[in-house]
Amino acid sequence: MDDREQLLGFKPQKEIIYNKLLPYNDAIDAETNAVLSEIKANLGRAVQLRDLKVGAGHWVGQLSRYIRLYGLKFSKEDHVNFIHLLYELTVIPDLEMSLVSKFAQQLSGLLKKKKLLSRDDLTLQWKPLYKLLESVLYSQYEQHGLQLFPGNIESVLKNLVRDCRTYFPAESTQEMLDEWRPLLCPFDVTVIKALQYLDLFLPTNLMEHEMDKGFRLWFKELMDMWDSFQNNPSWEKCLINLMSRLANSNIGYIDWSPYIPKVFTRLLKGIELPVGTQPIRIVRSKLITNRTETTSFVIWIVNMMGGEGNKVQDHIDMLFKTLQNFYHPSNLGKWNIKLSGLLMTFPKVFIRRINRERYRKPTWMKEIPASHKLSDAEITKFVESMKSTVFTCMFSKYGSQDSAVALRHLSTLRPELIVPTLLEFMYPAMETLIEPHRLIACMNCVVSVVRAMLSAGKWYPEGRSHLIPLLNLSLPGIDPNDFKKCLVTFQMISTFVSLVPIVDCSDAVHSRTDLTEEERELCSATAQFEDFVLQFVDRIFALIENSAQEHVHGNQDKLNPEQMIVEKALASTFTSVLQQSSTPIFMSALRRLHNFITGSVYESRVGGRYAGNLIRAAQQVNPKETLKMFMDNICDSLLVQLKSHEEVLQAERLDDGFLWNLLMFSQLLRCNGSYLLPYKTKIVDVFTYILRLQCVQGYEIAGKSLMYLLRGLTLVFPVNYASVSGSLDRPVTEYLAIREWAKPGDIDNLGLEWHEPCQEETDFVQELLEKFLVPELNTLKQISAENAIPREDLLRRLNIIMECLNGAGGVLPMWQGNHISMIESQVPLKRFGCAKSCGSNREVTVSGGQNVRVVVIEAIRKLLRYMLSCAEDDTKSFHRLLRIYESVLFFHGIPEGEFDARWKSFHAVKKALEDKLRGGKNHLRAILVDRVLLQHQMRCLQKTDRSFTARHQELLQDLYTLSISRYSEVRKKAQSVLFQHFHNYPYSYRTLVDPLVSKVLSPDTPEHEFQGALYVVLGNNKRNIATKRSWEIISKVWPAITQAQHSEKPSILNLIDQIVSKTVKNAETTEIKILVNERSLAAAGKLFESQHPLPSQGTCSSIELQAAIQHESSTNDKCQKMYVDLVTKLTGLVTGGNLRWKFCQIGMEFMTLLIRHDAPLPTCAVELFVQKCVDDSIYLRKISTSALLGIQKQHKRPHKKIKFDPTKQGVDTGVTAPGHTLSPGDRPDNRWHKYNSQNLPDTQDKWEKLVVIEKTHWGYYTWPKEMETYAPHSEQPKLNRSTDELTEGEKVVYNAFSNKDYVQKLVDFLALEENKNKDKFSQKKMTLFKGLFRNYGDCLLENFKAHIERLVSDTSHDKHDSSQRCAMEILAGILRGSKHWPYQQTKALWDWAIPLMRTAVNNLTVSTVSDWSTFFTNVSESRDPRKIYWLYEMLMDNPLNGEGGSFGDAGRLLMIQNALLQQEWRVGDLHRRLYTYLSPHFSYTYKNVRDRLGSLLSDVFILDYKMFPWSMTTSPARKEFIDHVLPQLHKLKDLIIEEAQNQNGGSVEASTTTDKQLETSVEKMDIDNQSEESEERKELIRLCKTVMKCLTSCISRTFNSAPPEVIKLLPVMCTLESESKDEELNTDCTVALASLSQALIQPEVIPDILHTVKTVTGLQSWHARSAILGYIQVMVFCNFFTLQDPKHKENIKETVMHLICDDKLEVREMASITLSGLLQCGYLEMDQDLLDHFERLSSTKISKRIKSENLPVEKLLQRHAGVLGLSAYVQAYPYDVPEFMPQILMDLSNHVNDPQPIQMTVKKTLSNFRRTHHDNWHDHKLMFTDDQLVILTDLLVSPNYYA
Repeated sequence: MDDREQLLGFKPQKEIIYNKLLPYNDAIDAETNAVLSEIKANLGRAVQLRDLKVGAGHWVGQLSRYIRLYGLKFSKEDHVNFIHLLYELTVIPDLEMSLVSKFAQQLSGLLKKKKLLSRDDLTLQWKPLYKLLESVLYSQYEQHGLQLFPGNIESVLKNLVRDCRTYFPAESTQEMLDEWRPLLCPFDVTVIKALQYLDLFLPTNLMEHEMDKGFRLWFKELMDMWDSFQNNPSWEKCLINLMSRLANSNIGYIDWSPYIPKVFTRLLKGIELPVGTQPIRIVRSKLITNRTETTSFVIWIVNMMGGEGNKVQDHIDMLFKTLQNFYHPSNLGKWNIKLSGLLMTFPKVFIRRINRERYRKPTWMKEIPASHKLSDAEITKFVESMKSTVFTCMFSKYGSQDSAVALRHLSTLRPELIVPTLLEFMYPAMETLIEPHRLIACMNCVVSVVRAMLSAGKWYPEGRSHLIPLLNLSLPGIDPNDFKKCLVTFQMISTFVSLVPIVDCSDAVHSRTDLTEEERELCSATAQFEDFVLQFVDRIFALIENSAQEHVHGNQDKLNPEQMIVEKALASTFTSVLQQSSTPIFMSALRRLHNFITGSVYESRVGGRYAGNLIRAAQQVNPKETLKMFMDNICDSLLVQLKSHEEVLQAERLDDGFLWNLLMFSQLLRCNGSYLLPYKTKIVDVFTYILRLQCVQGYEIAGKSLMYLLRGLTLVFPVNYASVSGSLDRPVTEYLAIREWAKPGDIDNLGLEWHEPCQEETDFVQELLEKFLVPELNTLKQISAENAIPREDLLRRLNIIMECLNGAGGVLPMWQGNHISMIESQVPLKRFGCAKSCGSNREVTVSGGQNVRVVVIEAIRKLLRYMLSCAEDDTKSFHRLLRIYESVLFFHGIPEGEFDARWKSFHAVKKALEDKLRGGKNHLRAILVDRVLLQHQMRCLQKTDRSFTARHQELLQDLYTLSISRYSEVRKKAQSVLFQHFHNYPYSYRTLVDPLVSKVLSPDTPEHEFQGALYVVLGNNKRNIATKRSWEIISKVWPAITQAQHSEKPSILNLIDQIVSKTVKNAETTEIKILVNERSLAAAGKLFESQHPLPSQGTCSSIELQAAIQHESSTNDKCQKMYVDLVTKLTGLVTGGNLRWKFCQIGMEFMTLLIRHDAPLPTCAVELFVQKCVDDSIYLRKISTSALLGIQKQHKRPHKKIKFDPTKQGVDTGVTAPGHTLSPGDRPDNRWHKYNSQNLPDTQDKWEKLVVIEKTHWGYYTWPKEMETYAPHSEQPKLNRSTDELTEGEKVVYNAFSNKDYVQKLVDFLALEENKNKDKFSQKKMTLFKGLFRNYGDCLLENFKAHIERLVSDTSHDKHDSSQRCAMEILAGILRGSKHWPYQQTKALWDWAIPLMRTAVNNLTVSTVSDWSTFFTNVSESRDPRKIYWLYEMLMDNPLNGEGGSFGDAGRLLMIQNALLQQEWRVGDLHRRLYTYLSPHFSYTYKNVRDRLGSLLSDVFILDYKMFPWSMTTSPARKEFIDHVLPQLHKLKDLIIEEAQNQNGGSVEASTTTDKQLETSVEKMDIDNQSEESEERKELIRLCKTVMKCLTSCISRTFNSAPPEVIKLLPVMCTLESESKDEELNTDCTVALASLSQALIQPEVIPDILHTVKTVTGLQSWHARSAILGYIQVMVFCNFFTLQDPKHKENIKETVMHLICDDKLEVREMASITLSGLLQCGYLEMDQDLLDHFERLSSTKISKRIKSENLPVEKLLQRHAGVLGLSAYVQAYPYDVPEFMPQILMDLSNHVNDPQPIQMTVKKTLSNFRRTHHDNWHDHKLMFTDDQLVILTDLLVSPNYYA
């Protein structure tokens, strides 16, 4: 590297390595140094001269281009300087957001490669980034429309933080915790904010000595917190992301073992799989739907692996064993996506880790300790644990792609485990034709493992021997009738072939002695290569014959999409095959091709295209031989036809034979130009004729041929793409091709050969242009009105000119001229070009050294003037003409679109074939060569400096003229070229703004010009001229659009709507003031200090710096003036009375975009908005009320805050928090700001002493370092001011709202209903009044009182809902706006409001209840509860008073619920009072009240939550409630069991399973039902319903979902679940039980649960015993990893075994299902003891002769239990046949003729077995002996066929 350093003068950080491989590499270095020094100088000066928006923006763009072309090719010092400068620019306070976005994206780019800069090299502060992010994510202005952000700003800034956090200083962790811990109140939305920030900012990759300042400060605390959230709240994913990142950065430094089961349990629960037989799936409420991030979990899990005695791999085994059946193709559901994601992510993350441990070069970051690196054995275990699942998933509907990805990674790790199994699937699939789905899946997978298969070496030496058989078997897949199969086959062949040189090495067996046995076999096998290639070629010919279009419908020129894809696939596969072939094999193929091409003729649309592609492929691989074989033939046959038949030139349609030859000729020219020189005269000879053809298709092919020829002669491209760099024809003794199979290319030794145009080729180009281009241009110059030519002729001539430019663009330089500056800037806005270093610097000129582009333009512009005056309707010629413009302006050898497509497809191919394990540039040679070519093409695209000259200006005018042409086709094409021009020449649109505006404004503009001009304004993507961030532009454009009202045509009005809506959607706030701060200036100065390379200019002098300050302030003043002028102008237009209503609206919409947070709206606009609030048009009223909101926000005066110490506020100040440093929950030091009914601020004195804390989360988790509260009332802004004290804008608002008529009108409008029955309480309107009463105090209140009273008491049938809604919006606004009123005013307000609310709450109706509940939510949200105590006291006053019936009672409870919910943990006192008040009412008569009660109670119990074991809570506890109701519920349970017994005549046991008795018992029940239920029973049932409602709600909403006290209710739930008399009770219990079974269980509760389960199994109700089995199955699955303790397993197994012998048939059957479920998910092991136990039971002797009624019950039960046990085993394997299965089936078959119910069970089991094993029966039957098969077939084929 040292000579490199000397050459450059510095050691580059990281270059793009591909530049070194370009043929002109030497020219690059000198050029880059010059460019870099210019970027440094100009970027630094732009910042110093305070020109951020234009200058710095431009040069940051140049820096990003520099990085795209050359990588980070600068010294470390420069790297750090650039980062510091961009960082400072990004965090400048109040900078325009779109600039922030631009700087931040570039900064991210500089920080991406972490290994280049260590933490010692670079330190960045986190605080400024946090402030910036906070101002965007939680902007207080954005919701009011005072700030408009770019759409991507949020993601850009988050990415930036992710990139910066590596470099935060070590102390930052503690600072962050201090900042965000106080927000962690889990009942409040702030917890989401806090965890989001922690997840984003916390640095996790500190060095070992810094860990005590890093994650150790928070790890335990956040893990405990995660543990206490058992209900997947939405913010859980932040913690999961953070932990997975922590695990990833600190492998080996954290002991994860205690947490492993929890992580896996939550992952499994997060996939939400359907389990068990319960029909009820608990649907989670919208707020807490599970959003588990599977990827984060996988990263976490994989990074916990490694180290002594690690259990993670065992858990992975269990996980995939559990999930295996869900992956089976016959299971489809919404979980499939998550599952296949899991399958794909595991190997991907795992292989990334192995790569990091074994192959990545060490950097400054800490190493993984050797003790924790994964051993080979661990890798093997991992691959084995995934293997069977991947193969199961392979054939599922969506899984084959994901499986292919997974297999690719797994086979890279362990080919010997994966490939053989895959091939076992592959061969049978390829040999049968009837299952194309299986075949396609297999092929997809084989393609993904082929690289591993061929390069496995000693691990799997026989892998290579499968290649040739697979290739031969794949050929039938080239099937013209099966499109999908055809594509997969092409993909497979081309992938296989690209890895393997197709060389016949069979001679080596005789001539070399160093071969291993395996190599000898392989060498012999390669003799088949030639046959394969020839068969392949024949298949392709057959495909072409079948694809030729005979009869076509629709457009004939275009191929349909399928044909396009086949064409691409066919061409690339054919090229790969020929490329890899040795010359002898290539020649055989070429001869076949020659016979085919000369011996057949197909139509030229499809067949001809396909065949042409074959020639082109041969041409690219070996031009010399191909030309030798074809060129003379084809040229001669063309010339013969042309010379002997003169009429061919004039023919309208050419015959197929001629076109076929013409097509082949065109494809022959697509090659390395140097080989075409020998045929020069012949080629020119053909062209002289074919360019004159009259037939459109003919001259188009001729033009294309000319283009191909010119490109081949002028472009630079690599010529050898084979996988091996040397020749494939060396003798086998020195080069053995099989040793090169699947070898990656070597980037340092690629052996690239380039085609660079030589002088002879350039002369040929010159000759062609002189011969074909110049005469055409001269002809065009002659055309005039007097001397016109036919249109077809003109089109043909334009076509020739266009193709000449498209062919030779690479050697036609741009013209030189003086740069025209479009926008003022403090630094030159230059673009660096790279024309000096883009390969051959040969340039072509014509007619004596003139620039070709200029000559073309002069001729074409003359033609354009003629056409506009005489032939405006010749749209085809205009279209060609515009394409010529496009080529002249933008084409330099490669079209941009083509480059983008190649770039995309290159990355797709690279991704599919890369070696993730070894990493690095370990790609195939062809991929590397392709990437080098792309690098060259990228440089060609960036070649010119795009300077805008006078000639560009003229062309832009022409394009504009055509953009407003009369014909829409011309307009469309011209506009697309025009937009390209805007894109390529920044700021060039400015020259068109004035002409556009005058066109739009002038009423005399013809309609087509008007429409064209509007389309130009509309633009073609998100940004357009109307959304430019420049005051100068929008102050011209917006007023123009507002006045564009001189057309009634719907299409034009629609167009204007599009412009306006695009502007409104994409507008961003344009800053008025841009101020550069000192830190940025200092950072910019640093750029001038680094020497290598020296900046091209020095730093700014002090005079320049002074002038810059002047310039900055004058620019800002100018912007301020333009802003005010624009608002005034728009206001004038809207109020002027000349606009139609639609355009008034548009003007108003534009004005709402101009309301800002940093400059008050001019008074005239405020007046306008206030007036329009009472306009007749509803749309204008809406716009104006929103605008008035923003204006109120502008008028808001800051309220003074003071600091105080929260821990000293309480009465018992001496008491501090308990021993733990952090104790979330109720503590003595946060008791003082909670609600206390004994101590309300009901006097002036108490009121003024209150220390107010409005936000609910403060103090719950911990107090912040500095706590602020509002200063006393006397220091706050004055409320009721006289008019003299108001500003102009405020006066306008004040006067309007003091005017009674205005208020009357406004209220009447607001009370109108908009959408019948769809309106909701409007936050916007409430906020409007809140602002009003906040800004002006209570002096406006009198005007509203009467209206509110009138509206609240409106009970008319049709209007009461909208009237009351209006009243509550105003009232809520007033109550919220009174936050800073003094005591007397506040008290007066509440005294007036409380009776109103009381009336309202007692007169609720169905249509107002939800709005009133929103009202109470809004009034109490983020308010100190002590300040609005009147509200709570009113609501708590005997809500169940019966007014309005049960609906009224339920409604009042809802109001309380909403008002309390907002206060969360601060109203424990009210919760206690409420609980006491509600206790007697738990068994309320009406259902709606009971449901509301249950829901309300669960809200109270949410607070019964302890984040850490030592936390305290003072809210009512669930335990207390459950202990209170349990005795009564047990009473009910016993009652119901007793009833059941009485019905069955004495005892439960008596009911044996005979049908007769069952029938009679049913009848009895019906009779029983008619008797009266006792009152007590009814009451108990109602109580039970309330409890179940509360419980269901608790389980799904509280954080700890299954505490011990809830478990006590299991016996009750299980018993009542089947209560047949009361459907509602039945459902309530079932839902509660289902929710409970899916809850996450804490390890310490498990013994309680198992004990309770045992109790239930002893209950006398068989329904309860059956229900508990369903509970067990779901509970075990949802807590799979937590229940792995052998004691628990034994316990559960005993329970199931006990119940399988139950006396009740239903219980036994349920137990059998549960058992098979537990076996299936791998929870219980298949052990022999268990099997033997069932065998014994099933062989209990019973006498067959006795009638089944009289059988001894005991024995029948045992025998049935045994049979059920065996059938559980069969059902546990629905998709495969393990060894013991045949024997069990035989045993079962002995019971076919047993008495019922045994017989039923056996039949059911067998038919299920048949159903699930039917699909793969041909594999499964191999497991059985012949005798067994005979017996099985007898059983499965039912006898009635033959009866």
